Amino acid sequence: MRTRIVLWDIDGTLLLNSATAGAFYHDAIREVAGVGPHPDEPHAVEHGKTDGQILAERLERWGGDPALFDAVSRRMDELSDAYLTDAARRRAAPGVDATVTALAAAGWTNGLLTGNSPHRARVKLEGAGIAVAAFDWDRSWFGGRYLRRSDLTAAARSDLGDTTAVILGDTPADGEAADAVGFPFLAVATGAYSEEDLRGTSARVVLPDLVRGLPALLAALSAF
Repeated sequence: MRTRIVLWDIDGTLLLNSATAGAFYHDAIREVAGVGPHPDEPHAVEHGKTDGQILAERLERWGGDPALFDAVSRRMDELSDAYLTDAARRRAAPGVDATVTALAAAGWTNGLLTGNSPHRARVKLEGAGIAVAAFDWDRSWFGGRYLRRSDLTAAARSDLGDTTAVILGDTPADGEAADAVGFPFLAVATGAYSEEDLRGTSARVVLPDLVRGLPALLAALSAF
C-alpha cells in the first residue's frame, strides 16, 4: 500500500496559540543583535510564517545585522527550552491525541510541516504533553531556516515523491504553501482565523476544531 501522510502544522493546529510566544523572537534578537522594535511600530501579522522568515524580517525591520541570523536562531532554540517549564507550557488543541490516534488507525502517517525549528517543535509538543513519538520525524519538515513557507512545502514535495500527502493547518498561509506544490489543504479553525476566513482558501474541508471535526476529517481523508 502506498504511504499516506498528514503533515501537521503546530501553532494553532496541534497547539493553541499563545499571546506571549513572540517574546522568544524579540529576546533572541535583542540579546544577540542588540536591536528591538521601534516604540511606534505597528503589530506585524506573522501567523503562518516560518521562524526563519520572522527572524529575517525582524532583523531587517529593526536594523540588525543579517549576518547574525544563525546566532539569533541558535539563541531562540536555547530560550525555547522554557516551553518545558510550567510557566511557559503550551496547551494542546482539544482533540489532538484522539485525532492523531484515529489517523494512524486509518492508515495515515502523522508527520509535521511547521515553521518551527526541530528543537522548538519538540519542546513545544513535549511541554504540552503531546507524544512526540506519534509523529514520523524522518518525514517531517521544519522552517527554522526557510524564508518562505512555500519553499518548505517544496522541500517536502521533493522528498516525498509520489507519496500521498495532505497538509493540515490553521492559516491561509498554510493553504497557499500547499497550493504552491499541489498538496491538498485541510483546515482547522483553532488558530487566529475563523471558519469563514478559512473557507476563502482552497481547503477541501474546514473543521471548527479537532473534536467536532474529526468525522469530517476522516471522511475527507478517505477520498485520497
